[in-house]
Amino acid sequence: MRYRIIEQVGARRKFVLVLDMGEEVTETITQFAEKLGVTGASITGIGALSMARLGWFNPATKEFRENHIDEQAEVLAISGNIATGEEGHDHGHPCVHGDGNVKLHVHIVLGCGDATVRGGHLVSGWVAPTMELIIEEAETHLTRGLDVETGLVLLEPRHPD
Repeated sequence: MRYRIIEQVGARRKFVLVLDMGEEVTETITQFAEKLGVTGASITGIGALSMARLGWFNPATKEFRENHIDEQAEVLAISGNIATGEEGHDHGHPCVHGDGNVKLHVHIVLGCGDATVRGGHLVSGWVAPTMELIIEEAETHLTRGLDVETGLVLLEPRHPD
């Protein structure tokens, strides 16, 4: 992982984050956010993966399913957010990554070798050969909490106290 601040306005920072061959995407972004104290941000980027686990949520059954991509694929788009949440309050939900306070939620679109496209929630993915991300902080931190109705851990757009 390599990063640099490319813009700063007051306390808001914009980073370029480059992931290296073999790094796992969700772990690396979470480590980056923890290291630099990023508590609310958006993520966009491109790159390539050697394999990935993608998920989708069925609201009718409230089940989360996974699809495995076991081939080299281009990352056509990756987007998501970084928020905070209390330890243990994600209820082990696979849509939210991060131990401790940082909570990561990322979706991805992959272009496969046969020109088909697959996408969904990024459960995990291994970089090959690189991934280039822009991480842009929000004015304030973002918070996640359990939505009782859906069973999902969603952003809570509360105003700062």
